[in-house]
Amino acid sequence: MTDALDAAMDRALALAALAAEADDVPVGAVVLDAHGRVVGEGRNLREQTYDPTAHAEIVAIRAAAAEHGSWNLEGHTLVVTLEPCVMCAGAILQSRIGRVVFGAWDDKAGAAGSMYDVLRDRRLPYRAEVVGGVRADVATAQLRAFFEQRR
Repeated sequence: MTDALDAAMDRALALAALAAEADDVPVGAVVLDAHGRVVGEGRNLREQTYDPTAHAEIVAIRAAAAEHGSWNLEGHTLVVTLEPCVMCAGAILQSRIGRVVFGAWDDKAGAAGSMYDVLRDRRLPYRAEVVGGVRADVATAQLRAFFEQRR
């Protein structure tokens, strides 16, 4: 993994920890432009905002689009701690993000290869490169600790 991607995953994991501190599912996301610069970031905010669409990916994509001055984020990379769900995969494709790098696999709702493969579905007009399982041990441990505290 390049230095920019490694730093982005470090930041996404830190954002996920902040989400957990706010009693939200620990997921963090960072959007990098084509030069590897951070142009957007987010963490799960559903509990804080009462918004079911406030997943880390959506928050980060909105921030990146605002920073970029366009909804079209072609050439950008999304780095996220958990495999995107179907809703987030749709937003990724709609924003034309070209690559998604994620940590933990989501066998219950993942849409980047585990449950579904929306991001690489050839029936759709746009697809994204997917790199899964990056720092999965750390991301999975964050999620596991969060849910064990609630049982």
